[in-house]
Amino acid sequence: MGGKALKALAKKYPSPLGIESSIATLSTIKTSSDGTTKLLLKMTNTDHYIETVIIPHYDWSKSTLCISSQVGCAQGCVFCATGKMGKLASLTTDQILIQLYYANKICRTTDALPNIDNIVFMGMGDAADNSQAVRQAVDVMTDRSCFGVAPSKITISTVGPTPDAFEQLAQANAVLAWSVHAARDDLRKRLVPTTKFTMEELSNGFVQALIGRSKRLRNAMLEITLMEGLNDGVQEAEELAEFSLSLMERVKGMKLVVNLIPFNDIGYEQYKRAPDGNIAAFQKVLVDKGVKTYVRTTRGDEDSSACGQLSTKKRKSLGIQQ
Repeated sequence: MGGKALKALAKKYPSPLGIESSIATLSTIKTSSDGTTKLLLKMTNTDHYIETVIIPHYDWSKSTLCISSQVGCAQGCVFCATGKMGKLASLTTDQILIQLYYANKICRTTDALPNIDNIVFMGMGDAADNSQAVRQAVDVMTDRSCFGVAPSKITISTVGPTPDAFEQLAQANAVLAWSVHAARDDLRKRLVPTTKFTMEELSNGFVQALIGRSKRLRNAMLEITLMEGLNDGVQEAEELAEFSLSLMERVKGMKLVVNLIPFNDIGYEQYKRAPDGNIAAFQKVLVDKGVKTYVRTTRGDEDSSACGQLSTKKRKSLGIQQ
């Protein structure tokens, strides 16, 4: 979307308070063939850009918004473009909320995108490294006098940098997701090199955080990005199944879902997407052991809008003017 179109959008749907540009400005909008729409926002009075992604589900007449909580990320997951940036800044509550504001604005002014119905903190950054701003943003999102999003429609994802991180995020009125990527310590350390705690230590923190929540918020998700020859084997599936069953046994009333994410290319030849057959076999192991498991449909990968592909460090080479 060019400059004229952006001006037309602002004229058609102006900010009711006239303050949006004091928080962030919408620099570009890029839409993939499947309708996935990536917004590039420039934070006002800084040189920082962030990306947020609208993922339309046309069959259900609604969209999911993938929100960023930081500029870059300190966790350094080897398969993630955001991790390659390092952490540049944490977003304020307003800077998190402005992403939802702009996304709503775009959805309401175009017939091409259904309205936002679901929000996931799975964009740039790790929510646990900016937990206070994330919690405050969720408070506003769920406030009926503000955005009015149902708590069950908001998911906060983290790699779990510390056992206490889960408790901090559990204070938010939203569903928790843990990006585990592997249940075995040595393999997880290889994939998430900043990991300082064992899976047992982290799982203890995760369990305690869930036990302290109301029953309606004891739903949780485990996420694993599958890469060929690294973590997509039957052994890794069995380890994850055992780990998942242990969590369900320890948290009464817990509804756990495992989300398998096919790796999206970030320019590193040593990492490749797991073959479809491996993903199907991985899923079967989990399902056969009684663990509800889904494979995430890849969306927006042609325009680097898919999971693990968000990065704004090279904005100048993309022709974006500051």
